[in-house]
Amino acid sequence: MSAETTDTSTGPAPAERPPSAAERLREQRGWYFYDFACSVYSSTVLTVFIGPYLQSMAEAAEDARGYVHPLGIPVRSGSFFPYAVSISVIVAVLAMPLVGAAADRTGRKKPLLAAAAYTGAAATTAMFFLGGDRYLLGGLLLIVANASMAVSMVLYNSYLPQIAEPDERDTVSSRGWAFGYTAGAFVLILNLALFQSHDSFGVSKDAAVRICLASAGLWWGAFAIIPLRRLRDRAVARDAAAHAPAGSGWKQLVATLKDMRRHPLTLSFLLAYLVYNDGIQTVISQASVYGKAELKLEESTLITAVLLVQVLAVVGAVAMGRLARSFGAKRTILGSLVAWTLTLAAGFFLPAGAPVAFFILASMIGLVLGGSQALSRSLFSHLVPAGKEAEYFSAYEMSDRGVSWVGPLVFGLTYQLTGSYRDAIISLVVFFALGFVLLARVPVRRAVEAAGNPVPVRV
Repeated sequence: MSAETTDTSTGPAPAERPPSAAERLREQRGWYFYDFACSVYSSTVLTVFIGPYLQSMAEAAEDARGYVHPLGIPVRSGSFFPYAVSISVIVAVLAMPLVGAAADRTGRKKPLLAAAAYTGAAATTAMFFLGGDRYLLGGLLLIVANASMAVSMVLYNSYLPQIAEPDERDTVSSRGWAFGYTAGAFVLILNLALFQSHDSFGVSKDAAVRICLASAGLWWGAFAIIPLRRLRDRAVARDAAAHAPAGSGWKQLVATLKDMRRHPLTLSFLLAYLVYNDGIQTVISQASVYGKAELKLEESTLITAVLLVQVLAVVGAVAMGRLARSFGAKRTILGSLVAWTLTLAAGFFLPAGAPVAFFILASMIGLVLGGSQALSRSLFSHLVPAGKEAEYFSAYEMSDRGVSWVGPLVFGLTYQLTGSYRDAIISLVVFFALGFVLLARVPVRRAVEAAGNPVPVRV
């Protein structure tokens, strides 16, 4: 694997020749493949298998009152999974700003991306060794994998402004998500075949789940090679102060947020995104738990529903990318938030034991999922000052790809207090309603200009 030499001296970096259209296309195609590599973790592990499986391990270890006691703390077994997701975000928040700032200071994103990708892939592959009442091991591996995913996505997303021209970004970002959901659908088909016919393959149901979990880690590690070969590091120019050692993760995050205060409109968009995408990510991570525990659906039904989401998300990402060309990314995202709110309301009233109704709900989610995420990423890329891509995307990533923390915490606390997953799922409406209001108030065209970037024709 080759990497271009990056200038890390204190003087100005030599001017780089702008990449040709063919070179830019080669990088874009390589960039798509990281979505192709890591999205299988989001679909197979986080969305389908690890929630119910971790819950079953916690239930195997619970006391007579339905509680487990990690580190001596009483926790309802049904709340352990969302709490583990929230803890993973605390770890990610400590790491992401440090990694983002280091990438911007040195320009060496690829080694950092490789380290994060293969740490996450290894933790996911190690889920093969779960089982019984090993819920603590499961929680630990989930925390490591989720935090690694978050760090890798900071670096991956920060390439977007460098590999795509302003008017290309909605399309390039949408294609990346489409690649990811295509991989997720393909691997889920294989996993569904194994899970439903595990007896024919001579393995137990428990072993089939563990194989499916591990397959996501192996896939992640294998296909991460492609972007690591095609993406290139870029030379940067910084004064000596920029090379000073970074502080703690919290200090670096505070420093990043202070820098964002010079771009208040960018910060306003980020706040809106963090709110509504926290709701999106919580729906993704908790839907299988809701389907199994509240709607009493079989695991094969849940896997089929997630597969349906993956297929329709490809269609939705491409379709919403085209809508953005006509109406702009902001208006298209606002429309998707209305659709998310209606979907949650429908989910609250779904009857138990009704797989067809659940499939209809999954179809609604799929059609808005990929597009709302892809357009949010491309829109934010216009609001990032040049040279601050990884650092700013570290803040953006605090609510992406299953590492949201307020949503799972609200979901877990609502269930802890009420014992009802229906109450927990409807509590997420507030994230979409508040996110809609905050986004509607952001003048995105002025925000792009204030960041010093060229304004696309439609934004």
